[in-house]
Amino acid sequence: MAGTVIRSFAGPGANPRGLAFDGRCLWVSCFGSVMIYQVDLVTGHTIRSLTPPGLFPFGLVFDGRCLWSVDGGTNLIYQISPVTGTVIRSFDAPTATHENLGFDGRYLWISNDTNRPLCQISPETGTVIRSFAGPGVRPVGLTCDGKHLWHADVGTQLIYQISPVTGTVLRSFAAPAALPWGLAWDGRTLWVCDYGTERIYQVAV
Repeated sequence: MAGTVIRSFAGPGANPRGLAFDGRCLWVSCFGSVMIYQVDLVTGHTIRSLTPPGLFPFGLVFDGRCLWSVDGGTNLIYQISPVTGTVIRSFDAPTATHENLGFDGRYLWISNDTNRPLCQISPETGTVIRSFAGPGVRPVGLTCDGKHLWHADVGTQLIYQISPVTGTVLRSFAAPAALPWGLAWDGRTLWVCDYGTERIYQVAV
C-alpha cells in the first residue's frame, strides 16, 4: 500500500533537510550538523561526508554526475563534485525562501515554503522555465521519478504525486512522520527524511 514504511534508520546528522539518490547510495544534507553525508541504503551507516559550501544546507539532488545543493544562508544553488565537494558552479535561487531540489533528467526543480511555488529552472542559469503552486500549505520535499514530481508538504503531512506540466495532483498519501522534509526516488520506492524524528524512511508508492 502507498505510504507503507519498508524500512527506516536514524539519519547521519542533526536536522536532515535534503535527500538524494546517486544510483547506489543516499546523500543527506543535515542543517544541524552542517554536513552532507553519503549513506548506505541498507544499514544507514555513513560512508563519507562533505563540507557544504554554505552554512545552511537545505535541498539536495543528484543529476547523474553531480550533486546540487541549495543553501538558506547564501540563497545560492551550488553544483558540487560528489567526490571532492568542490563547487563547480553556482547561481542565485529564484525565490527568497526555498527548501528542496529535484531533477527531472534535464531541469532542476525547487520548492518554496513561503508563497508556495514549485519552480522548474535551468541548471545553467537558474532561469525559471515554469512554476505552479504546491497543493498544500508548506511545500518542502521534492523529487522526480522521470515522469512525475513527488512532493512532501509539512503543513498537510502528505506526500503528493504531481504532473510536472500542469501541477495537477494525481494522488497523495500520508507521510511516515510529521515533518517530511526531503525526498529521493530510487527507481522503485521513495525515501523520506523527517526533520522531527531525524530518521530516514523508505516507503512504498
